[in-house]
Formats: sequence, C-alpha cells, structure tokens
Amino acid sequence: MGRVKAIRRFTVRTHLPESIAGLSRLATNLRWSWHPQTKELFRDLDPQAWSESNQDPVALLGSFDRHRLTELAADAQIVARVQDATADLDRYLTEDRWFQQDFVGASGGPGGDIPAPRPIAYFSPEFGITAVLPQYSGGLGILAGDHLKSASDLGVPIIGVGLLYQSGYFKQSLSRDAWQMETYPVLDPDNLPLTLLKEEDGAAALVRLPLPSGRTLHAQVWRADVGRVPLLLLDSNVPANDDTARSITDRLYGGGGDQRLQQELLLGMGGVKALRLYARLTGTDVPSVYHTNEGHAGFQGIERIEELMSAGLDWETALTSVRASTVFTTHTPVPAGIDRFDRALVEQFFRAGLAPSVPLEHVLALGAEDYEGGTPGVHNMAVMGLRLGQRANGVAQLHGEVSREMFKGLWPGFDADEVPIGSITNGVHAPTWVSDTVSARAIELFGTSAVAGHDWQRVFDVPDAELWELRRTLRRALIADVRSRLRSSWRKRGASEAELAWTDSVLDENVMTIGFARRVPTYKRLTLMLRDPERLKRLLTDPEHPIQLVVAGKSHPADEQGKLMIQQMVRFTDDPEVRHRIVFLPNYDIQMASTLTPGCDVWLNNPLRPLEACGTSGMKVAMNGGLNLSVLDGWWDEMYDGENGWAIPSASSAASTEERDDVEAAALYGLLENELVPRFYGAEPSDQAGAAGPSDASTDGLPHQWLAMIKHTMATLGPATSADRMVQDYVNELYLPAGRAGRLMDADDYARARELAAWKTRVRAGFGSVTVEHVDSLGVSENPQVGDEMQVSAYISLGQLSPEDVRVEAVYGRVTTKPSGVLEEDTLADTGALELTPAQDLGDGRWQFTGSLVIDRSGAFGYSVRVLPQHELLASTAEMALVVNAG
Repeated sequence: MGRVKAIRRFTVRTHLPESIAGLSRLATNLRWSWHPQTKELFRDLDPQAWSESNQDPVALLGSFDRHRLTELAADAQIVARVQDATADLDRYLTEDRWFQQDFVGASGGPGGDIPAPRPIAYFSPEFGITAVLPQYSGGLGILAGDHLKSASDLGVPIIGVGLLYQSGYFKQSLSRDAWQMETYPVLDPDNLPLTLLKEEDGAAALVRLPLPSGRTLHAQVWRADVGRVPLLLLDSNVPANDDTARSITDRLYGGGGDQRLQQELLLGMGGVKALRLYARLTGTDVPSVYHTNEGHAGFQGIERIEELMSAGLDWETALTSVRASTVFTTHTPVPAGIDRFDRALVEQFFRAGLAPSVPLEHVLALGAEDYEGGTPGVHNMAVMGLRLGQRANGVAQLHGEVSREMFKGLWPGFDADEVPIGSITNGVHAPTWVSDTVSARAIELFGTSAVAGHDWQRVFDVPDAELWELRRTLRRALIADVRSRLRSSWRKRGASEAELAWTDSVLDENVMTIGFARRVPTYKRLTLMLRDPERLKRLLTDPEHPIQLVVAGKSHPADEQGKLMIQQMVRFTDDPEVRHRIVFLPNYDIQMASTLTPGCDVWLNNPLRPLEACGTSGMKVAMNGGLNLSVLDGWWDEMYDGENGWAIPSASSAASTEERDDVEAAALYGLLENELVPRFYGAEPSDQAGAAGPSDASTDGLPHQWLAMIKHTMATLGPATSADRMVQDYVNELYLPAGRAGRLMDADDYARARELAAWKTRVRAGFGSVTVEHVDSLGVSENPQVGDEMQVSAYISLGQLSPEDVRVEAVYGRVTTKPSGVLEEDTLADTGALELTPAQDLGDGRWQFTGSLVIDRSGAFGYSVRVLPQHELLASTAEMALVVNAG
C-alpha cells in the first residue's frame, strides 16, 4: 500500500491492569529521574525496550501491547515491586521534611509571628529536569531543575512556572565539514509526563493576554510533577490562537525581538494568571513569594500590580506590596547577556490592554536605562527585575561582586559594595548527578542517612585500591558511551559502517580523561586548548603518559562565531593522528552529562574571568570524585582550596583577548604537563609542595596523591556544592524574609504597604532639600594614635523631614593613595560606618547629630558624613537609591 496521509491524529493512552496501575503514577512523577529504585523497576520491565525508549517511562509503557501488560500484571514479583515503589512515592510526597520540621509557623522579622511562606512561585524560562522533557538549553535550565528537585526533597513548598516549547531547544548534529546543524523535532505533550489543567467541564483551562490589533493570546497550562513540586508550563499551541500566536512557544530562545517579548509576557504575566488558575482548580493557596530566575519573567510583577490596582490600590502602594514579596536572581555577568527590548515595542504591547490599571509610563520607567552609561529607548529586563524585587542576588560570591559593579548605576551615590545585591552560590542536585555506581557503594559504606545528608567524611576510610577501581569503572562506562555516540555522529555525517571500525578503540580506560562540555559562547573559550595544537598533540599522544579529552557543547543557532569554534574543534578531533584520544560529541544533554561528568578524571573550565556567573558542571564532577582544572571564576573562585584541583592563572584583564588567550593557554599546558599528568600516573614532581618524593606508587601502582585529592574533594565539596545547601540558603536568606515582609505589607487591607508607600512618597519629595551643612570633630590630637576616640558632630538641614526619617552616618576608613603616594581625591576604602544620633533641634528643620568614632587603623585615615532614608520596612538603607554626602 502506498503512503496514506492521516486526516486525524490522536494519542491513545496506555490502560494498565489494576495490579500494576501504580506504574502510571510512577511514570508521570519525575521523581523517577533521580530515584534509582524506580528507574531500576522500569528498566527491569523490559531492558531492551527501556534502552530503545531512551529511558523514558511514559514511552516505555506506551510500547507495551495488551499481551505484555497482562504478563506483567501476572508477575507477582513485579506487582510487589510496583506496590512498594508506589507506597514509597506516597510517603515521599506526604511526610514532613526539612522545611516542615524547621519552618512551618516560624516567627521573626518586623512583623513578629508570621507563618512561613506557602507557597513560593519560581519563574524560569527553562527547566532541565530530565532529557525526557527537553525544555532547557544549558546551565540556567539545569540550575532551575535542580532547584525544584532539592526543594521537593527538602519539602520547600515551591511551584515552578515556565513555558512548554513545542520543539524545546534544538537537536545538534554535525555536517561532513564539521558545521553545526540544528533540527527542531516537534514534541507531543500527550506523550510527555504532563497533565493538562482542565475546567470542571473537562475543557482545557486557558489564560488569556490581549495583543495589539485586537488579537488575544490564549495558552493552556500543563502540569509536570517534580516530586512534591508542581511545575506549570504554559503552551500557546491551542486552536483558539491564530497561527502567529500558536507559534509563540514554538522554540526556546527562538525568533526575533517581537516573539521573544511575547514569550516573556506570557511567562511573566501569563504565569501569574496560571498560578491563579491552578489555585482555583486545586483549592491551594496562591503564592506569597515570587522568585524570578533571571529577568525573562520580570513582567510577573506588572501583572500582580495590575491585580492590586484594579482592586483599588494606588501605584505606590501596589508597587510596595509587590516588591516586598519578590526575589530577583541575576545570572548574567555581562550586559550583553541581558534581554533588552525596544521601548516602543514594549509600549505597543501594553497599549493593547495588558495592564489597563497600571499607568504606562510607570511600566516603561521600570525597565528604563535612565542612569549614567544607560541606553535611551531600551527596556532592560534585568533592570526591571531589580526595581520590582526588594531582594536580589547573584549566583556566586564573585558574581555578586560583578553584579554590584554592573548595576551600580541604579544606586547613584553609593559605592559598588553597598549595592543591595547579595549572592547565593549555586549547587547541584546530588541524587541526580552522583552516579548510581558511586551512590550505591557510598550507601553500602556510609549508610543511607550519611549519603542523603551529604556527609562524605568517611570517604577517607575507603582503601585507595577500591577508590581507584571505582574511578576506572566510571571511566569505562564513559568510554562505552563515547564510542556509541561517536559512531552515531559519524553515521549522521555520512560515513559508512565500513569507515568506522576505528571508533571501537577510541579512548583508553587507563588514560587520564579530561572533560569539557558546556554552551559555546565565545567567552567560555572552547578552543583555548587548541591555542598551540602541536603542544596539545604531544600531550594526547605521549607514549608513556597520554591524556584524552571528551568535548561537547552547543552554540546558539544565531551565534556564527560559536559555530566556527565548534567547527575548528571538530576538525582537530577528526585528525587520524589524534582522533583516538580526543572526541567531540554533538547534542550535549542531561543524559550525556549523566555519564560524562562522573566518568571524567578532570573537568576543564577556562572562561574569560570574570564572565562565568557560576558554572556548575564542575560541581557534578567533584561529587563523583573528579578534580577540577579551572580558571578562578564562578563557584571555583570561592571553593578552590589548593587540594581539590588546580587553578589556571588568569592574565591581567587589561590585556587584549588575544594576549590573555596566549598567557592562559600556556598556563593550561604547563599545569597539564608538570602537575596533572605526573600526579595521575603516580610520578609526583619532587619539587611540589607537600609531595611525598618522586613517587609513592612504586609498590602498588596506585597514584596515592591523586587519590588523596579525590577523597579531600568528595569530603569537602560534596556538602558545599549541594543544591540542598543552595535551596536552604534561599529559604533562610530570601524566601522567609520576603514572605514575612509580604504578609506584613498585605495585612489589614494593605495598611503597612499604604504607610510605607506614603512615607516613600514624602521622603522622595523632601530629600532634595536635605543638606550636610557642617561637620566638626573634637578630641583628635596632633599625633593621633590607634584607639583614640573623637567626637563627630554633623549639622544637617532636613527641611520637611524628621530625624526618624533618616540615618546619619559617619563613614570612615583608609584614604586611598596613588602608587606615587599622592592622595587620590581622599577616596575612602575598607570603610566602616557609625550611626550618629540626633543631639539637638536647632530649629527650622536643622539638627545636630553626634557620635563617638574610634580610630581603628594606622596610616592615612579619613571620614565623611552622609544622610540616607531609614525605615524599619526597608530591606537596606540603599534601597531607595537616595543619599546626601557631605561636601
């Protein structure tokens, strides 16, 4: 029969016999993706079908015919395992966990006894939970997925909000001439572990947004269960939309500015509507904290302000309420990485009625770059996120510093270190990323509770020989996966099976294996290792102590420079002289990473410092006993301790990119040749600090110094790099304070929000009249000594403000000098601050403030006085970006 085109298509759901009906719940709750026992149950149903389904439980069950299902239902052992696994899932979903035990009903903060926030909405444009649900492109999505998983394990009541992309991110392959090729296979939501939110009559529940020209954007909402955490994904591919609207959610980070803006309007404003819809349909509480993971979801704040203003609140009160309960996380260390839209385009969409109660000029002002160095006519999503969030953070300590410097224009008059952006260092979800091989053996050795609590101190008790064999097992699994993927890649490049015999011997289980896999923007420098190709070849082909490299990564489809870097890398790996020692694997995803990160001995990371916000892939390697070789950027900058890996020295940031590449590539080669290779192969360099002589491997053939580094890494980095630690930090430092502040603001018909909004309005109006008229100091001798005390008096004109409205500070510290020793405009560094108290009302709004300042350092010492707004409901004294400095 010839090819017949179907005129109608529908998905037939698998109907499971009663005795194994629990398999459906186990398949649709994504906890299976990090729960080894559930994965083993699905695998054991049919190992071949499990492999052919790419380890997808929904696809696996869908592949079984009635006869096979009847067989499984009659297998007493399978039935018992299904019942046990279902009961275990039920316990996991309902029992009290860390959050319930420690925080429900917690008290504290300016409002006294206030319940802990329930729930917390977590917005992200992408979520990397499992390869089965390909809704991620890279680190931001993987981080978001790990955040939800750890929140589930800890019992933190989070609801995720994102978009369902019809094609997800692209699938990557290579052409014969090594050019990146992209394909966009369409996903069928009915075949994914998702359920559609429906109204009582069975119709799909929809959210709606008005669009220009009288059009309407409709979106249905799919729910994924990530353990205890519901994840709501909005999907514009619905019949009620026209073709253009249906394609809004077609691809992750696809399309031009117009489509990208509509995606972000749907994510932010539509996401809030989806949360309201979900609360109505399920009877659950609406969120009391809103966390925007990067600026893409910033419009959620506008939607919430619209809700309040349509109910009668004024702009300032609504903004004050929304800010109090909003947390904003920036992941971008460079301005070019931030989404910025043409102001006129944003105006066009809001004139269509997106937020009819909110004055348009206020919407546009939130994203305006109206500060020194800003670009007029641009709507900056990160700037809007910071203005809508009372609490903000970067994702590593260094990234916090970079962010404070990058956004200091929003707080004129303040030093960068005073900008109210903190930092919480990212982590990775250990049950997902620690190899089953490692975790199973660790549980045998240390016990379940120690492993679950990331207590790996007993790794020091593991014999070196056993640890070395474990690492070899992981390396062996990686090599098998590499050979399979490499053959598949070459077949797609047009090679015949007869040409590919060489792939059967690619890599060697006895050779030090280095991994490098990530997105491929230019700053991550995929090709830095190729700076001196002949030197790299010598390392790869050394007859005694070679290295081998596994490289992977995707370039954004529009990034031609990134694609050229991939092509350069692949052409090098195609060279018959080295192709048995270095490979490039296309289509890097969660499934590949689950074998690659545990199987590598060393993880290489060489971005241009400080352009890596955090970079968590090396954390996954460390948890499995791999070592990091990285530029001191992102998380490595704060967690490298000299014994858990190696730091690639960074050249001066004042040097050109070419000069930096030359210097840092040479340092990379030198570390490999002189430090890593000798230590891995048990020939310790005798001049290395702490080395035990030429080699302690002569008696048993084991690299004991290398193994000592592995043990130290697993014991110290395991807890520090855990996403459980990260989520606990978010709860303690951001979610609980935001929840308390939000509840306080909204209580009693928004009484405190009205009060704070009125106070802010009054202070802004009056602050322009505040001046520091005169400053006196008494008690300083001609030759002051450390420990001397001086009395500071500041005479301040407050105009219409009162002393209760302000904080007057004496700021003191070391006076900076130029190399020549000349004072540099008397700039203060290493500062401290002393609050001065009102001592005398001088009339006409003039006040004397005084305080005793102790000289706490020698050398050039100086001080100044400044005035800032002060209110108990402000999160920081810099929050209002108002300051008056003396002089």
